[in-house]
Amino acid sequence: MAAKKMSRESYDKLVAELDDLKINRRREVAERLKVARSYGDLSENAEYDEAKNEQAILEAQIAELQYTIDNAEIVEDSNISVDEIGMSSKIKIRRLDNLKIETFTIVGTNHANVRAGLISDESPIGKAAMKKKVGDIFSVEAPAGELRFEVLEISK
Repeated sequence: MAAKKMSRESYDKLVAELDDLKINRRREVAERLKVARSYGDLSENAEYDEAKNEQAILEAQIAELQYTIDNAEIVEDSNISVDEIGMSSKIKIRRLDNLKIETFTIVGTNHANVRAGLISDESPIGKAAMKKKVGDIFSVEAPAGELRFEVLEISK
């Protein structure tokens, strides 16, 4: 798999999240396992089974985050282009059917939050906008049909 591009801020958030999972969540789950073990017979111990499942899910999350971090390509702010849309670009686009103007920042999937104006580079709009320049028009297939956007502005 190719390196996943992300901003320094996104990378730092992932590292902090991984540290929290490894340090705090592992300790919490280990404590739950210890308490559940103290209830006796493990073969009929629902608390123990639940804690073991939680531990497995936690370890899968840790492995996935570690893989993402290990394969990250950090896009420094100084390398963010204002000539064409890329990772970490702040974009202002106009929807051509209703002339509504929206502003987004292109981020990695892990940090997408549409309400906060953060869209993934893998989302329909994010993917379609990549490499576009001011004045370009691009289309996105949506359940309601094709949506067309014009790029008004690109900034850091």
